[in-house]
Amino acid sequence: MRSEKLFNESSKFFPGGVNSPVRFYKPYPVFISGGKGSRIMDVDGTSYIDFCLAYGPLILGHSHHAVRRAIMEQLEKGWLFGAPTELEVKLGEILSRLTGMDMMRFTNSGTEATMHAIRLGRAYTGKKKIVKMRSGYHGAHDYVLVSPGSGAAGIPSSPGIPDETSKNTLIAEFNDFDSVDKIFKENKGEIALLITEPVLGNIGVIEPLDGYIKFLREITEKYDSLLIMDEVITGFRIKYGTASQFYNVRPDLIVMGKIIGGGLPFALFGGEREIMEKISPSGNVYQAGTFSGNPLSVSAGTATIMELEKMNYDIFKDYLHILNKYVDDARDDFNEKITLNGIGGMFQIFFNNEVKNVDEALKSDSERYFSLFNYLLEKGFYLPPSQFESLFFSFVHERGEIESLGRTVYEFIGTHKDRK
Repeated sequence: MRSEKLFNESSKFFPGGVNSPVRFYKPYPVFISGGKGSRIMDVDGTSYIDFCLAYGPLILGHSHHAVRRAIMEQLEKGWLFGAPTELEVKLGEILSRLTGMDMMRFTNSGTEATMHAIRLGRAYTGKKKIVKMRSGYHGAHDYVLVSPGSGAAGIPSSPGIPDETSKNTLIAEFNDFDSVDKIFKENKGEIALLITEPVLGNIGVIEPLDGYIKFLREITEKYDSLLIMDEVITGFRIKYGTASQFYNVRPDLIVMGKIIGGGLPFALFGGEREIMEKISPSGNVYQAGTFSGNPLSVSAGTATIMELEKMNYDIFKDYLHILNKYVDDARDDFNEKITLNGIGGMFQIFFNNEVKNVDEALKSDSERYFSLFNYLLEKGFYLPPSQFESLFFSFVHERGEIESLGRTVYEFIGTHKDRK
């Protein structure tokens, strides 16, 4: 198998043989050679229906014609200038109109964007402490790599983070009103900001309880703190716009990435003009990046956003309904502890009766999920290997592919019911 050979070679050069830990799984990951539409192909010639979609950016599927054309046209003109371009202005205008951000700053990754947004929030408020959710993931930087989700779900922090950094990061429980209220009362006047995903997407998928997002807006206003919505995953994933708009909340700052770059490295942080004008060179909060706003990423992002305007997001409700039917049937027919969480174009299967908070997610049978992952991989479906990631629909997935996924999940439960 070429994948196994490549993995052995890769392990000589990259820790664990990969360049991101979420790509590793035992005995070795398949190596991908290409993708088109809803499918990818590995180096051994096997085709898979892809529900990972590069961990979220490819909502239009692989190698979409409009995005590919935009990239190729820009390649003819040049791909990096280190100077402003008209392309940036055009995309900035579109995103401001669709999301309500007054101003924004383009970056290259969600990690960068959250790091700069938090620095900006601290500078603007003059306070040090921040609040994040347990198992909420906001990138791999020191400010927030405390009780993270994703590939590090359940790990308190990472070695190499100074105590003086992590002591200013306070951990709340998602969907627990009292947890947040207690933290703000005990640290009155010291909290610069609260940062959260509106839907937790790196511990599986956990939606907010009714009124929870509005409560976060109210309590941050009450204590003169900022509310930062990390919409790296949820931006343009739940609706044509932001999840903040879906929940009818206006945060002070928004972080976006993934979809808005069309599959190329791209992210941003933005929000209220008064806050954003503190960023250099208009203010004294420093942020910079050689590749920020590079023409290729901006072209791909603009093409993606323009294509999404034509799409009907209601199709994702239909897809979730299809999968829910198979999951419900598996639960009833085989007495299986299984549930499906999903909203918009993101979803996850948990081997548990229900998952409405982080504790219930962590108590789910992750080993059984990995068995499902391997079974689906053998049957031609590509998913994230970790229980604590989101799965994704694209607009190029067909109803038959969703039906096929549901039937295969049901088949797995039926044929593996005695191996729990």
